[in-house]
Amino acid sequence: MYPDRQTFLVFGLSCSGIAASEFLLKKQANVYLYDETENPRIAEVKKALEEKGAKSVEREELSRVEELCDVLVLSPGIPIDHPLAIRFKRAGRAVVGESELAVRYMKNPMIAVTGTNGKTTTVSMIADILNKGGKKAYACGNIGAPMVNYCEENEGIAVAEISSFQLETLHSHQPHIAVFLNVTEDHLNRHYNMENYLFLKGKLLKNLTAAEYAVLNYDDPAVRAFAEKTRAQKLFFSVKERVRGAYYEKGELFFGKEKILSVSSLPSSGIHNVQNALAAIITAKLMGIKTEDIVSGLTSFKGIKHRIEEIGEVDGVLYIDDSKGTNIDATIKAVETMQRETVLLLGGQNKGYDYKKLFSVLKDSLVVHAIVYGENRYALLEGARLCGYEKITLCEGFAFAVRVAALKAKAGQAVLLSPASASFDEFANYEERGDTFVEIVQSFAVEKGKGEPMEKGTVGVEESENDE
Repeated sequence: MYPDRQTFLVFGLSCSGIAASEFLLKKQANVYLYDETENPRIAEVKKALEEKGAKSVEREELSRVEELCDVLVLSPGIPIDHPLAIRFKRAGRAVVGESELAVRYMKNPMIAVTGTNGKTTTVSMIADILNKGGKKAYACGNIGAPMVNYCEENEGIAVAEISSFQLETLHSHQPHIAVFLNVTEDHLNRHYNMENYLFLKGKLLKNLTAAEYAVLNYDDPAVRAFAEKTRAQKLFFSVKERVRGAYYEKGELFFGKEKILSVSSLPSSGIHNVQNALAAIITAKLMGIKTEDIVSGLTSFKGIKHRIEEIGEVDGVLYIDDSKGTNIDATIKAVETMQRETVLLLGGQNKGYDYKKLFSVLKDSLVVHAIVYGENRYALLEGARLCGYEKITLCEGFAFAVRVAALKAKAGQAVLLSPASASFDEFANYEERGDTFVEIVQSFAVEKGKGEPMEKGTVGVEESENDE
């Protein structure tokens, strides 16, 4: 906890910044607000927080703000090497995130989940299973529900999704169970190289003692290596070997020697979903959940919006929304779940990727054509050229690209939006991009005189960093 009446500067007034400000104001702290973005939404946010007692800082007032404020609360979208953060550190001031505020006041056990892909799915699975088993649990963190909104609950378990952006400013965390799913190349435009990215992911395990648990992906060498670096009790999950923990064997999922359920009982396809389920099984067992409740939670799990989500068919073409596929590995996993020939929509804002790996996989997949669009369309085109991938069309904007994909696709094929890119060149976030895709597909059905498309369904679930 922080001493009474400390002064905080909250930098970045997005979801977590607003939540941090409101939390600190309830604690009777002195709260100053700053955001580099100037638009009507930010103005409204500032006004609402000022009415609760906060004060805004304008750009011209920043010259000595580190002398005025004790702590800088940095929103996840702002890098730790931002000049203002560097100034605070040099002045000996603390630089934290909303998640750090939450863990300092957390009253109840916390389960924390990190990894490049699968975090949101696994967090949601775990929370569902715990609730099925009679334990009050709430999914929070990078999933879209700020942790400070739940940290002072008198009962219940926080199941928190933790991104690398959050880990930059998270220091005091000590979850009862830490789940590390996987690590693949991502966010290199922010973290500069894989070494930095891996270091940040590994921070989740830093403060664990022998009283806590680390749940690690045995099949990912980089994740498995952290077993030697943590003091926590270690359990593993694997789809390749029998391990101490949970594993897949001959179509069945096991915890130790106990068979939990058949893979065919899982509602979502893909080996990545098997891995997510195995991690959830271990976590649930550690929390004392009965096998029948674990099975009930897994078999009834409905998946996550914008994660390989079926939108419906128009003229025999199936449209699938995987807007959450913001990195190469997530897109590859989405492509691997496809069961029909596919026109793939790729593009947006680059995150420092070399796209050769992606196109080398596409050459031997069910993808019959790639539509590339957005800010990084020429980088994607170059990746395709270097791999000799020729089934590609270049477009400028998102909406036009979706229409071109619809023209390219034939009855019996699919159009898959799995961009392998962030959305920020045209959209506020991946959700807005996915919603726009759905609206365009719905317009196709209306244009064809068929009204609204069919019921939505989920054919597979995988996600990448919520911060894109």
